[in-house]
Amino acid sequence: MSTTTQLRTLQTGHVGLNVTDLARSLDFYRTVFGLEVTAEGTDPERRYALLGRDGRLVVTLWQQSEGTFATTGPGLHHLSFEVESLEEVRATERLLRELGAGFAYDGVVPHSEGSASGGIFFTDPDGIRLEVYTRGGVDGTEAAAPHTDAPTCGFF
Repeated sequence: MSTTTQLRTLQTGHVGLNVTDLARSLDFYRTVFGLEVTAEGTDPERRYALLGRDGRLVVTLWQQSEGTFATTGPGLHHLSFEVESLEEVRATERLLRELGAGFAYDGVVPHSEGSASGGIFFTDPDGIRLEVYTRGGVDGTEAAAPHTDAPTCGFF
C-alpha cells in the first residue's frame, strides 16, 4: 500500500467559521466580500448560513460560539481571499475602514516572499483574522514587509 496520495486535483472547497452573532457576521461577509446567502438555518439551536458567489460555496457561518477568536490555540490561523488587482485591495481597505474593522498593519503590505504580491490583514467582528491580497502590482511604492524572515501572513 502506498502512503502517497493519488489525488489528481485539489483545491479548497469552503471554510466553515464559528461566529457569535450570525446576523452581524452575515452583514459583514456580504458587504465586504459580496457573498450571497445560498442557504440558512434559522432553528435557534442550529443557526447557520451558507455563503457563496458565482454558484460556488465559499464560507459557512455557524452561530455556535462565545467570546472572540483565540489566536493562541490550534486551528485556523487566517482566511485569505485573492483578488485580481491592487485597486481591489485598496477599495476593500477603504470599505473596511468605513466599517470600523481592525487592521494588523497599516495599508497594503507586500508579502515578504519577494514577489510583487501583497494585501491587507484585518479581523471580522469576532476577531477572525482575514486577508485580501493580489498576486501582483505591489512593489516599492508600498511600505516594506513587516517581517522578512518568514511569510508576512505568518505574523498576522
